[in-house]
Amino acid sequence: MDSDDERDPLDRFMQGSDVSIVPDQLPSVRYGEKLQLSFPGPDSTITVDLILDASPGCGGVAWPAGEVLSQYIVQRGPQSLRGKNVLELGSGTGLVGLVAAMLGGTVYLTDQAPLLNIMRENVQVNKLSHLCVVEELNWGEPIPADIPRPDVILAADCVYFEPAFPLLVQTLCDLVGEDTEVLFCYKKRRKADKRFFALLKKKFRWDDVSDDPARTTYSRESISLLRLTKLQQPSKLHG
Repeated sequence: MDSDDERDPLDRFMQGSDVSIVPDQLPSVRYGEKLQLSFPGPDSTITVDLILDASPGCGGVAWPAGEVLSQYIVQRGPQSLRGKNVLELGSGTGLVGLVAAMLGGTVYLTDQAPLLNIMRENVQVNKLSHLCVVEELNWGEPIPADIPRPDVILAADCVYFEPAFPLLVQTLCDLVGEDTEVLFCYKKRRKADKRFFALLKKKFRWDDVSDDPARTTYSRESISLLRLTKLQQPSKLHG
């Protein structure tokens, strides 16, 4: 038996979930429970208040990769995001996107319809309505016209449900332009993760983010922070 599978907190959600990409409810978190997370940076500490809600699925709670990615962008400082269009994929509670907004980005928090309300609540709680837009974005479907081409894409803990793997890759392809920075953070939980990266490598290459001082610490927890680069498609020759 795979020891990663034994430790996987999402195992219970993967049963009977053929129809929806949103896994079943996590019973240990009730609507309205609150969490405060702080991320120290070079000049100041960013603090986010989160309302949690597991009723629409595991996206309504906070997961480790989201905290790792949040800490990294805080550590880089606001100059990397200020004035840029930032899109968070699979936002869930909105944690990473909220941090990006506090660093000065114009942020599009995206997820499936059942999670939009919890994201809107967290935008309001953190007084970020002037910098955050909450949008429904279903992986594999056309990008809504009111979502602009992002300068930066942030994705944390999006690798968890195998039927969604090709849909996520398609959405990344649709969103990523020539100069788009993609920061992709995930926690290895099961052998099926390899199938996602087998699909991803047809469209992207990736490198570990090497300038993160916390890398050694979270690597011990099977968490990776990657920077994705879209592969150039061969040009078609016309006779």
